[in-house]
Amino acid sequence: MKLSFVKMHGLGNDFVVFDGLRQSIALSPAQLRLLADRHLGVGCDQILLVEAPRRADVDFRYRIFNADGGEVEQCGNGARCFVRFVHEQGLTDKREIRVETMSGVIVPRLEDDGAVTVDMGVPELTPARVPFLSDSDALLQTLRVGDDELTITAVGMGNPHAVQVVTDVDRAPVERQGPLIESHPRFPRRVNAGFMQVIDRQAIRLRVFERGAGETLACGTGACAAVVTGIARGLLDSPVRVGTRGGALTIAWRGPGSAVSMTGPAISVFKGEIQL
Repeated sequence: MKLSFVKMHGLGNDFVVFDGLRQSIALSPAQLRLLADRHLGVGCDQILLVEAPRRADVDFRYRIFNADGGEVEQCGNGARCFVRFVHEQGLTDKREIRVETMSGVIVPRLEDDGAVTVDMGVPELTPARVPFLSDSDALLQTLRVGDDELTITAVGMGNPHAVQVVTDVDRAPVERQGPLIESHPRFPRRVNAGFMQVIDRQAIRLRVFERGAGETLACGTGACAAVVTGIARGLLDSPVRVGTRGGALTIAWRGPGSAVSMTGPAISVFKGEIQL
């Protein structure tokens, strides 16, 4: 089958995006892995699929597949690309849309300056709901990773995150600890591992080893989880500028019970077709 796609990115976190409304999309895990392969396919961190909604109160359904072929609940940078894609493809003229995901409804909005703001929903800090296996609901949790004993915060942003504070994000052991945290047995659905350096009360630097994709240049839900962690620990004040290797995001959170807001760019790179 021949499929049309658009290559997009949010701060270097890159995607192959398919319109599942005007073409039939049914991809196997092997085909998804081929698409994501940077030598044999198009190359991307995630594959995004736009589908018709299954409920009356939303505009679209949004599905996300990691480079390893597995479907996941949420992707923040992808959400920004999603709203730009449906505008550029003429699928809607609404500046703000409601989008159904595996983890609930998100509300991305295309701003006048071209940036995209996404209401990412209320974060989850109760470990069992992240999910993270723990005997307590404490904000700070101890996690044994190899010979290291880490202090992490488990955060749910529609997908699971383990955030730790580091002194220097450039020297953080992302390559060594990232895969071990991702597959740690206390995270039954695996986890995205975040390494956060606090610059001042409204700025951090961040690296994320993403579940099923490895380290990416940016992670939108990871940025949200890091800011929630920093504010909950009394280290940060909203809004917070999050510096990633791909660029900067602005994350705002008013505290427990309120939704997280994320603002950043979404870029279309090229259109193409691929024969699978």
